[in-house]
Amino acid sequence: MFYLDQVRSALFGISVADALGVPAEFMDRASLKATPITGMQSGGIHNQEVGTWSDDSSLTFCLADNLELNFNLEKIANSFLKWVEEDYWRPRGEIFDIGIATRKSIFNIYTGVLPELSGGESELDNGNGALMRILPLVFFTFDKNIDERFTYTKKIVSITHRHIRSIIACFYYLEFARYLLNGLDKLDSYMRLQKEIPDYLARLNISKTEIDMFDRLFKQNIAQFNEDEIESSGYVLHTLEASIWCLLNNNNYSSTVLNAVNLGEDSDTTAAVAGGLAGLLYGIDSIPQEWMNVLAKKEDIEQLSKKFFNAMKR
Repeated sequence: MFYLDQVRSALFGISVADALGVPAEFMDRASLKATPITGMQSGGIHNQEVGTWSDDSSLTFCLADNLELNFNLEKIANSFLKWVEEDYWRPRGEIFDIGIATRKSIFNIYTGVLPELSGGESELDNGNGALMRILPLVFFTFDKNIDERFTYTKKIVSITHRHIRSIIACFYYLEFARYLLNGLDKLDSYMRLQKEIPDYLARLNISKTEIDMFDRLFKQNIAQFNEDEIESSGYVLHTLEASIWCLLNNNNYSSTVLNAVNLGEDSDTTAAVAGGLAGLLYGIDSIPQEWMNVLAKKEDIEQLSKKFFNAMKR
């Protein structure tokens, strides 16, 4: 079983890191090396107040707010639509950033497309918009078998991204998170997944070509890669690799998420994805209080954590 503080660690781990990354989004790595982000600040291309999180956290909260034991995919999908149409899980009342694939899928939901078919399924539909919001699912699937875990992952991912690459990326991420929830250390989790995930995907008869796309995680020690070999664009595989690289190469929450932010480009999402795992690994008390204090809708996130934890009780 998991605990309330682990839910808090995940949700705050994502949103704090996301808010740290918003002012750096679309900045290049060289500029951030010259003037790195070292804490919460305002500004950036979106000109947001300090502590403002992005669509990464918004859609994570939508999932957590609508994921119940009597699983209802339509309710979850409609919550994404509610976020677009109403002031629902927005940090300060406006939407200032939304990915192209996510926007298209939410429009599909609006026009009546079934949630499991609303996401794009081409190879070009492999942005990080599903990965950034998927972490709450680990609590729902915590005690389910691997086939059920994969099936539920596919359902949730497919609302916005139906290509198998996005599904694999999210499944890997959730399996990593599940090990951390169970108390394994990060390196042990990484090494176990190198065998378990490829073997399982092969049993599902997933294309070897697609499995091989993950070779840097499955067959190598990504922690040993140089920073200039790690990309931080909005492509789902780049975000996954960068987040795991940051997690393995740092020893606390703060350095993990600041490392992710200062990689640049899609800085808020890289940080949010890394921050979710770092929150689970190091715990809620590892997140600096001065960052928590300025976070938009902090009390709402606290209440959501309690609501979600109670909803997940067996």
